Amino acid sequence: MSNLDLWRQAAEDIHWYTPPSEILEDSNPPFYRWYPDGVTNACYNALDIHVEQGRGDQAALIYDSPVTDTKRTYSYAELLDSVSRFAGVLASRGVEKGDRVIVYMPMVPEALIAMLACARLGAVHSVVFGGFASNELAVRIDDAAPKVIVSASCGVEPTRVVPYKPLLDEAIELAQHKPGTCVILHRPMQDATLVEGRDLDWEEAMAGAEPASCVPVAANDPLYILYTSGTTGQPKGVVRDTGGSIVALKWSMKNVYNVEPGDVYWAASDVGWVVGHSYIVYGPLFGGNTTVIYEGKPVGTPDPGAFWRVIAEYDVKVMFTAPTAFRAIKKEDPQGEYLKKYDLSCLQALFLAGERCDPHTLEWAQEKLQVPVIDHWWQTETGWPICSNCLGIELLPVVPGSPARAVPGYDVQVLDEAGEPVGPGDIGALVVKSPLPPGTFTTLWNAEERFVQSYFSKFPGYYETGDAGYIDDNGYVFVMARTDDVINVAGHRLSTGAMEEVLSDHEDVAECAVIGVADQMKGQLPLGLLVLNAGVTRDPQDIVAETIQHMRDKIGPVAAFKLCAVVDRLPKTRSGKILRGTMRSIADGESWKMPATIDDPAILDEITETLRGLGYVASAD
Repeated sequence: MSNLDLWRQAAEDIHWYTPPSEILEDSNPPFYRWYPDGVTNACYNALDIHVEQGRGDQAALIYDSPVTDTKRTYSYAELLDSVSRFAGVLASRGVEKGDRVIVYMPMVPEALIAMLACARLGAVHSVVFGGFASNELAVRIDDAAPKVIVSASCGVEPTRVVPYKPLLDEAIELAQHKPGTCVILHRPMQDATLVEGRDLDWEEAMAGAEPASCVPVAANDPLYILYTSGTTGQPKGVVRDTGGSIVALKWSMKNVYNVEPGDVYWAASDVGWVVGHSYIVYGPLFGGNTTVIYEGKPVGTPDPGAFWRVIAEYDVKVMFTAPTAFRAIKKEDPQGEYLKKYDLSCLQALFLAGERCDPHTLEWAQEKLQVPVIDHWWQTETGWPICSNCLGIELLPVVPGSPARAVPGYDVQVLDEAGEPVGPGDIGALVVKSPLPPGTFTTLWNAEERFVQSYFSKFPGYYETGDAGYIDDNGYVFVMARTDDVINVAGHRLSTGAMEEVLSDHEDVAECAVIGVADQMKGQLPLGLLVLNAGVTRDPQDIVAETIQHMRDKIGPVAAFKLCAVVDRLPKTRSGKILRGTMRSIADGESWKMPATIDDPAILDEITETLRGLGYVASAD
């Protein structure tokens, strides 16, 4: 089947007010437009259609919050009622089609309700991760210019309550643009002071709200803006269109994840990230599934069996999370003792994405769960998987270290610096031939030039993913590192991802990171940081010596791997990505900026001390 036929057929599976007569408009590359004359509504496809088809009583959303000891299930009919009424609240404050609304919320059902209410009105939501620093939120307020901001009094972490309202008030103070209204969800753990004339209490506003109907929107109208950090410090507002997103996400639920209407699908992520947009909120609801909002952690809420409890309790068929979550579980419970307490016979597959999954973690999960563990690869920009083992089409052999083959609709290739294709097994820049399939980003908000410059200028006719890797003889893609994480040691191009594989092979290592640090002699040298499994009592220096030897055996002396240390933890974003670039800047004594998405800034101080102990950070003082 041709690419156009695939997406023509997939489009027949969603509700259109006006079905598209044209599938792809390609007159102005790289600005491709899918279904350009179609008219639809994302909220209608997520909720109304299922209720009209007689499935209003089916569970749409399960909310499970171990940090607040709260559980609640919403049927499709109940969720539709809440979303319609909140859309009425927004409409009463002047929100119309095309207006922007920022959602700055914790992992609570109201975050999802706010997003769908925007989609119902044809307004464009921009979700900013709850608890984001005020200055970062201010930048996003100025860029998106929202009419309304929806927030909560606080977020709840396992060990602390994070007040959101003061952060929001400060952000509005800092921003040039001032929203007309803020709607605040009061949570019992933290009160919030409302600003008279601007702020509304969520419950009070909902009590008097008139339900609003769906507003038909053009397929190419934006569904949302999602900011991703840019290298310049100015965030990039990734724009997702409405029609392409509905088609691609609904297609992916059946074909990639193999879930049917009524199945429980759990993406253990956050609504602030792309995974949350695609696979907590929109994808499962387009597919008529039951989705789970989990306000907790993989460990510590209360123990490393937290994920197993949720799977068993709600009959989860497919789970999707980040490799870092499983590394955390493996670190705390390497033998999988907590797993034995739960019946996980309902689980049919585990999907991992967010950063490269080391083979050791994948094999551990496979061994413990006895189901296919599928590493798949995608990005904020693409909105859904680029490469995956597509369970709903055919389960291919799982090859640890590879997210399998390109998903239908994506033409993945490997190019060298000059833009020429490389042979099988050779590392180069991973790119996707234009046009990208439906559901991927169509531009950057108010930054079309930057869209072209950042993604389509280096390799004309291709989307530059920013990842490096290779494709083997079987068409399997191997994503080895971000392009800037391929290091040059005395003229040899080496992948930090391949080195991390070697380090994580050690039985005592829970997780690790390898960065390239500057070296006068060889240009760059690899430096490894190891986090050990819980309960390891051996001398860390012995483990370091063994990993150095192991690297020599596996990759060879060419790696020149001698710099290595054990640390308590690695600096990560809240979505679990290790901040390798920041550590590299610290090591090289370059100026660096605190990443907006960092989970715990204190870790960088710990890492700085470790790097100093290895002889780095010389000029940072």
